[in-house]
Amino acid sequence: MIPFKVCIEPRTFHFKQPAGTSRGIYYTRRSWYVRLTSTADPYALGLGECAPLPDLSCDACPDYEEHLRKFAHALEQRQSIDHETLRAFPSILFGFETALLSFQASLKGHYLKLYDTPFTRGTHGIPINGLVWMGNYEEMLLRMEEKLKAGFKCIKLKIGAIDFEREMDLLERLRQRYTPDEVQLRVDANGAFTPAEAPERLARLSALGIHSIEQPIRAGQWAEMAELCRTSPLPIALDEELIGINTPAEKQRLLDTVRPSFIILKPSLHGGLAGAEEWMAEADKRGIGHWVTSALESNVGLNAIAQWTSHVEKHSNMLPQGLGTGQLFTDNFEETQLQIEGEHLWIDKKEERDFCTDLQKFRSVWEDNCPTLTVHTSGSTGKPKPLVVEKQRMRNSAKATCKILNLQAGDTALLCLPLHRIAGMMMAVRAFTQDLQLITSAPSAHPLARLHRPPVFAAMTPMQVWETLRVPREAEMLRQVRQLIIGGGAMSAELEDMLRSFPHNVWSTYGMTETLSHIALRRINTASPTGYQPLPKVKVSIDENDCLIIDAPEVCPETLHTNDHARLLEDGTFEVLGRRDNVVCSGGLKLQIETLEARLANPYRMQLTAVPDAKFGEALTLITDTPEHLPTLQALCHERLTSHERPKHYLSVEHLPFTDTGKPARAEARRMAAEALRKK
Repeated sequence: MIPFKVCIEPRTFHFKQPAGTSRGIYYTRRSWYVRLTSTADPYALGLGECAPLPDLSCDACPDYEEHLRKFAHALEQRQSIDHETLRAFPSILFGFETALLSFQASLKGHYLKLYDTPFTRGTHGIPINGLVWMGNYEEMLLRMEEKLKAGFKCIKLKIGAIDFEREMDLLERLRQRYTPDEVQLRVDANGAFTPAEAPERLARLSALGIHSIEQPIRAGQWAEMAELCRTSPLPIALDEELIGINTPAEKQRLLDTVRPSFIILKPSLHGGLAGAEEWMAEADKRGIGHWVTSALESNVGLNAIAQWTSHVEKHSNMLPQGLGTGQLFTDNFEETQLQIEGEHLWIDKKEERDFCTDLQKFRSVWEDNCPTLTVHTSGSTGKPKPLVVEKQRMRNSAKATCKILNLQAGDTALLCLPLHRIAGMMMAVRAFTQDLQLITSAPSAHPLARLHRPPVFAAMTPMQVWETLRVPREAEMLRQVRQLIIGGGAMSAELEDMLRSFPHNVWSTYGMTETLSHIALRRINTASPTGYQPLPKVKVSIDENDCLIIDAPEVCPETLHTNDHARLLEDGTFEVLGRRDNVVCSGGLKLQIETLEARLANPYRMQLTAVPDAKFGEALTLITDTPEHLPTLQALCHERLTSHERPKHYLSVEHLPFTDTGKPARAEARRMAAEALRKK
């Protein structure tokens, strides 16, 4: 691992609503971020969080920040963690552990993806409980109702702040409506009961079918707690009892003495990740259950704890965890993508998870025994058509691309195109075939927005590139992509000009579904631009209609006669002038839509199409979904087109039609233009 520097950043977070516990009410949360960087790699970044709780953490002391900075200096000098020294400082140990995990993750792709698990891949959520904070009776009742409406099947109530009878009334109300099989109830007393009153209260709670109670009496009373655990009809979970018990021998002695049903693990309080794993191992030996909760960390700490939980816990029998605190603060860390849906915590937004699921499904189809699969054309000139293709030909195409672009096993490849179209499928096949490290980003106008490190290889549409260049951070990341291929539609001269200064290879691609993605590449950022260079074993020619003929036996079993008007150049490359079916025949003139759109290259959203016309046969028509720009677009046409080339109609439509790969949907554009003209 490359060397790193350590920086400590104090932070103060503000609760959206006061967080009540038996120890008092929290309004703000003091925390320290541990940030690791390296001069050897500008994208190397580690981020951890040290967040001791006042009056609770064993390392929450007045000179905490002084200790933290001293240990941070030692971490930078050693380039590793001194676990034994930090046993007495669990929140600092946790911050350092997670910062190092984050730093290592950044070298692989993203500093916030600490582990590779079904949870971090977005295919599984972590079951969590719905937490009802202490408050007055009405507040707690309202919060309880909100959690149930949100879909939680496990509710945890913090008790001990109001009269016990009122708290019993809340629980009785809930139990009258829902059986233990329908809603699991947990209570957390935070040590609010005395040893004398605890047995009677535990018996009454047990009668309501409560799952468990956390820390019924205050910590440190091992004999009394052991007696409660032995005699209580209600399972007891230890929480605060674990604080300050930092060595393996002490942990063994506590568990052997008290013998609880469960232990609650909070890495910031209970020994960091390493210490929590020690607790788990000792609990497992004794048949003691456990689950994990956060300790009011910001999303930095919560993200690390959630991912670690998915790494160490068996998902098949995972109890609901206490990881739903990511929405507590008004000024939380926003780069994490933690989402609560129903009773589960997810690592990402639903569209990203669905895209990962699509990839898994495609991989299953790819790896099955069937030698073929079905793909669909893009639908740019009509309804998408199904095609049955051979997987071996897809492998041939993938190998040819990886070879020409010099892609090596382990290189990162960005998948940001739909997987039900050939462009997305072939990005996945290239990764499978060449053992590339696939990075997924659900198809959108800003596929680099979620990335921390630029991929080695990316395939994008002109629209995605255009929108990416409008955001400085994304534009700079795009400049660092070593091999960028752009396809799925024509590129404007303006966009090509913006890409000419890029330091790495930028290619325009030519291909179609029938050729299993591209069969030719054109280098954009070169001093001597030429046409499209066919890949090895691909031959092209021109037919009597000036349309391209493709002979690519490795990917297409038959010679393909296209509808693309093209011109062969002396150096063996070719130019594409536009589609034959995108020619508008108006008054005896043939107007190529793509050529005219290229000459009108501008920042305004528009498409050219045609409508039937009694006089001219077809009338060239401009449509836009920004009607306020119509006068400007009309002026632009008068400036850049001849009188015979100018549109006869300028129409406003609700939205411009595109396929899901970003190509103009020409057939739909014609229909929309005719409809708009009818209404005009």
